[in-house]
Parts: sequence; structure tokens; C-alpha cells
Amino acid sequence: MRRRVVITGMGVVAPNGHGLAAFAKALREGISGIRHIPELEAMKFGCQIGGVPQAFEAVRTRYFDQEQLQSFNDNIGYASVAAVDAWKDAGFAVPAAEDDRVDWETGVIAGSGIGGMDTTATQVVPMANAGNVRRMGSRIVEQVMSSGTSARIAGLLALGNQVTSNSSACSTGNEAIIMAAERIRSGLATRMLAGGSEGSSPYIWAGFDAMKVICRKFNDRPAEGSRPMSGSAAGFVPGSGGALLMLEELEAAQKRGARIYAEVLGGMVNCGGHRMGGTITAPNPEGVKRCIQGALADAGVAPAEIDAINGHLTATYADPVEVRNWSLALGRGPEDFPWINATKSLVGHCLGAAGAIECVAAVLQLAGGFIHPSLNCEDLHPEIAPFAARIPHKLIDFPELKTIAKAGFGFGDVNSCLILRKWEA
Repeated sequence: MRRRVVITGMGVVAPNGHGLAAFAKALREGISGIRHIPELEAMKFGCQIGGVPQAFEAVRTRYFDQEQLQSFNDNIGYASVAAVDAWKDAGFAVPAAEDDRVDWETGVIAGSGIGGMDTTATQVVPMANAGNVRRMGSRIVEQVMSSGTSARIAGLLALGNQVTSNSSACSTGNEAIIMAAERIRSGLATRMLAGGSEGSSPYIWAGFDAMKVICRKFNDRPAEGSRPMSGSAAGFVPGSGGALLMLEELEAAQKRGARIYAEVLGGMVNCGGHRMGGTITAPNPEGVKRCIQGALADAGVAPAEIDAINGHLTATYADPVEVRNWSLALGRGPEDFPWINATKSLVGHCLGAAGAIECVAAVLQLAGGFIHPSLNCEDLHPEIAPFAARIPHKLIDFPELKTIAKAGFGFGDVNSCLILRKWEA
């Protein structure tokens, strides 16, 4: 019998709120975190709006001393604050730096899509080109290496189990949670922090602007710019932030009397192989359907049991394809489709952090018995319009909510799907 995995703590740094209380309030009230970014305008970006956690400099100085902050860029900072919050939310105390004890039973998988590109662009490249390599300092490598986030979290919390950083584009956060759950299931860890982060920088977003896949038409109306499922969607709005979830083996959580939010019933990751319509930027529909059905099989859940979907839904041409794929994978048409919403309508597309932030949103909805509104999609895409009755534009109180499917479909034709269930003792 495989070990069961539950969620006992969460931390989130999102464009529309830091901390579970602020983020849950923003979800319930449909508060957008999308704002005009003067720096993007000055740099002549087509898209001049984005989702950036507010007043984060003040936030992180409450958590860490100046010595620690020398090793932080935004990507590492978002992840570290979220990790400490999740750790405390799960009922643990942050160990003192001089405490030599190591928690061999707990690890972390904390990924990102792009990583420390802002540090590379603003420090490494200019200083190297100017012949100032010796002035870079000794902290630069840990800010630009892909595993910098997980390494920093391990040091903050004295974690001695697997410590690694994954990267699978927009699927990163979901994938980290699925990988962490598998490690606990297999008996290799008792607890794992899992999630993702992404920094806020024009150097991270510039390539997407060059591709013209991010929103250019709502620079004067930022809150209206992120429009998943809308007929007037004009590309995704770039976002940033971080979230970590504490996954724990059920018996260990119960033994210590932990508060349990939800159970991770199962998950699936795969790739469409860039065939059958799949490319580096577009998902193979068959791969998506197989991923969803594989997650259901792993969870032991029938399609009819899915009460809600927290979709990937980016406000691009892929949205109607995604809704159609969900319908085909679940065998459920418009007449009995689950509720479906898009957290990106509130925060933008947070890239490597997207799945983790949206998983926190999914768990908060399960625990709170509600479905948050999807903004800016009153004019549904014609292919999505048949599903209109299942797309909430206002808060839906839904105390019967039991099971949510959370998806992530990323650049590279990589897919992930999690099945989460509300915890009832």
C-alpha cells in the first residue's frame, strides 16, 4: 500500500498578495495584481504591464538579515520568503543558523523557468565585459545557478533530504509538487517543500515580448490585460512571484497533530513530442489528454468526480484548445462540465512560479469551499462559449467542493496535471 501525501503548509508571494490571508482575500474578491511597469515603457516594450509582488523589498528585510540578502535576487527572494512561510504554516520553527542539527527527513524541490537571468544581465555581463570580474564578489554564482533557490532554502531550514531545482517552463511548479509527492510515496522522504518561483525583470520578459506573445493592447488598462478564455485575449501578461507547499506523509502529519489542507491524490507529467500539432510553443492535444487521464488514473479518481479545474489558460490562442482537451479527456461536454477558472486572470502568467501559485489558489479554494472568479472573460471566445455556465465571473460559494484538477502546459510541449482533494478527517 503506497503512502498517502497531504499538504500541511503553504507560502505564497503573488502579485496580488503576500501570505495566505491576503492572497485568499484577493482570490475571493477578484483583485488583480496587474499594473503598469514604467521600466517596460522606458525600454520600449510592446507590453508595458505585468504582475509583480508589491513592496517586496520591505517584506524580505523582515525575514532576512543583510548578510543573507547579499545572496538574493528576486527569484531566490520570492522562493525563500514563501518557503519560510510554508515551513511556519506547517507548524515548524525556523532553526537558528548556529544550530548544527540537520533534518534528514525533509527536502525541497524548488524550480524556476528562467532563473537568475536578471542577475546575469545586470551584473555578470556588464562587469565581465568591462574587465571587472574581480569586483563581482563571491555571491554571484549562487544567484545565477539554476539550483540557487533550493540550495538557499536548504540552508535556511537545515534540510538534509533531496534538495534540487527543476525547470520545465510553465509546468515547473506542478512538476515539482508531483516529483515531491512521488518521493514521499516511495518512502524516501517524510516531508518535502515543493513549488517554484520566478523573478520580475525586463530581461526575463524581453524574449516573450519579441515573440509578440505577451499582451500589448491594454497598457492603459492594466487590470483588464490578462484575459484568459476571452474572445479579445491579446496574449499573456508576464508575472512573477513564488509559492512553496509542504507535502507530508499522512501518518507523520497525523502523529504530530498537523493541520491538513488537502491530499495530493495523484499526478502525471508527460510531453507531446512536438508531433501531432505539438511544437516548442504549442501542446500536442493527444499529449494533454493523456496527461489528464494519467493523473486521474494515478489518483484513482473517475472523471465525474472532478468538481473544478484550475486551468493553465494563458489568454492565448491555446485557451479554446485547452478547454476542448479537458472536455475530451474527461468525457464531459458543456452540459456537465466542471467549474473552470483561470488564476492568471488575477496575477498574470508567473512562468516557472505559475503552477505553484495556482496550486496554492486551488488548495485555498478547496479548504474554503469557493470558486474564485475569472476576470475579463465576459466576451468568451466563441469556441469556449458553450461552456459559459461553468465559468465564474463572480465568487461562487461551493462548500461541496471536494476535488480539483490543476493543470500546467508549458513551452517545450511539456504537460503536468495534479488531482487535489479537500481533507476531511
